[in-house]
Amino acid sequence: MKAAAAIGTLAVALAACGGGGKGGSSDEGTPQKGGTLKIAGSSVPDHIDPASAYSTVNQGFSRNWALTLFTNKASNNFNETIPNYPDAAAELPTKENGGISADGKTYTIKLRDGLKWNTNPARPVTAADFVRGLKRTCNPASPAGAPYYTDLIVGMADFCKGYGKVDAKSASAMGNYQESHDIPGYTAKDDKTLVVKLKQPAGDFLNIIGMSFASAAPKEYDNYIPDSPEFRSHTVSDGPYQMTSYSDKKFILDRNPNWDAASDKLRKAYVDRIEVDLGQDSPDQVEQQLEQGTADLAWDQPVPTSAIPRLAQSKDKRFRLQDNPGVNPYIVFNTLSPNNKGALGKKAVRQAIEYAIDKVAIAKNYGGVNVAQPVRSAVAPGNVGYDPNYNPYPTNNDSGDPAKCKQMLSAAGYSNGLTLKFPYRTNSNHPRNAQSIQANLQACGITVQMSPDTNGNFYGTTLVTPADAKAGKWDIAAPGWGPDWYGNNGRSGLQPLFDGRQYGPNSPDYGGYNNDQVNKLIDQANQAQTQADAQTAWAQVNKLVMDDAAIVPLITQKYSTYQSARVRNTLFLPAFQTYDYSLVWLAKK
Repeated sequence: MKAAAAIGTLAVALAACGGGGKGGSSDEGTPQKGGTLKIAGSSVPDHIDPASAYSTVNQGFSRNWALTLFTNKASNNFNETIPNYPDAAAELPTKENGGISADGKTYTIKLRDGLKWNTNPARPVTAADFVRGLKRTCNPASPAGAPYYTDLIVGMADFCKGYGKVDAKSASAMGNYQESHDIPGYTAKDDKTLVVKLKQPAGDFLNIIGMSFASAAPKEYDNYIPDSPEFRSHTVSDGPYQMTSYSDKKFILDRNPNWDAASDKLRKAYVDRIEVDLGQDSPDQVEQQLEQGTADLAWDQPVPTSAIPRLAQSKDKRFRLQDNPGVNPYIVFNTLSPNNKGALGKKAVRQAIEYAIDKVAIAKNYGGVNVAQPVRSAVAPGNVGYDPNYNPYPTNNDSGDPAKCKQMLSAAGYSNGLTLKFPYRTNSNHPRNAQSIQANLQACGITVQMSPDTNGNFYGTTLVTPADAKAGKWDIAAPGWGPDWYGNNGRSGLQPLFDGRQYGPNSPDYGGYNNDQVNKLIDQANQAQTQADAQTAWAQVNKLVMDDAAIVPLITQKYSTYQSARVRNTLFLPAFQTYDYSLVWLAKK
């Protein structure tokens, strides 16, 4: 942790650093093909299967081998990353070109030419493959955590309800259900045309159907239990790269020989191979490899806090701070926990804890308030619903008020405090965050029992297993959340975390929070027809969630990155906290 004087110096350096350059500027030279891009990081993603993968690192990774209908462009200019672009689709559907009906509830989506699976022999990707892909999000073995599709697409909720009754240990039973049951609102008109029918208009639907969950799935996937070890060893690609080797410590992507470069306007695939080496929990270890050139990019870790002042002050062009507005991390309460006689299910207890946390201390773990700023609500600046004047639990300089916390706990009937189970991630800055939170709660009279957890297990098992939550295996945790897209994104920023109707396996409503009034406000906000109406509606959701103390928001942070000396054309994907690997090229010595 740097002293205040050092952070003050850091501010000057960061002002000069900004968000980095364009990344693809002409001074980088002529792009070169070939070589192996080496990526170093901590842990295997929560899921490899696109049907269930919900972590930023895996959604960014999967766009190299699992194409979606629509996507965003990578850029070091944040505003350039917001618009949708056709990916597997031939064009963006609009009312003008007949792709969207006059009432906004029917979409007709054409696939572009040149889409092929890396099968032998190669075969075309069809509209039926995209239908299969969306069906797989309901599989009972490893379902998607996003509620968007069942909320919007006609008949999908019923399809998913039936699928949930299928034997989750039988690949054949799941495959048979998918092939014998249809989603009335998501059909293949022919091999190149999808027709989508919505329950109500949704101005953000292209963002939703462009997520990795809705990528195409080949028929071969019916042979494996979703996201099982067997599945992970038999992925099929329609992108520029294919997974040729997989283990929990390392996986390798090589070129997909069936990928048609001429038809893909978003990817270049300059490097021949992408190697991801895992098991390196120390950010300092990863940073050392990047600076020495034994690795090129970090997988799942920002630049270590200790290195930021040095890199910023030296104006190292390989160091960048990228815009990535979200609430990351935050404290989530397991409202279902029976521990402490169900204390965390009580609003008054959660409100007391809101006052306990020193958010500035958390910000310092990331390099200070010029890199990370305290957040006072469930919506971070730069997202719809944010109100800069809203601060429901004020403390002096956002540094916490343990005396007020202790007083409120006593008034709630817990004068002897609480004992809370706290699993924490072992990678990046999370151990220091956990220690800081533990100390803050101790000052409030709360004993915290910490347990280490890998990043992949944390998101893939610990927080997303309802039976464990109900059994009280954890009480509080500190995950992070960034919206699934930017722009009109209230549906992706607030609904997944707080819509209790969607709670279940893999739900990002980790602690089973459920409030009928919040749910009704979410429905109203999703029907807003203008950006102004959406802002007003989502601001109301935000205020009700915070009045209920559903989470303790901690900070919003810029994402710090560093790259080896040979890496060129690093263009950022803010929603995924990663660079687009398919655009990177390597300079030869």
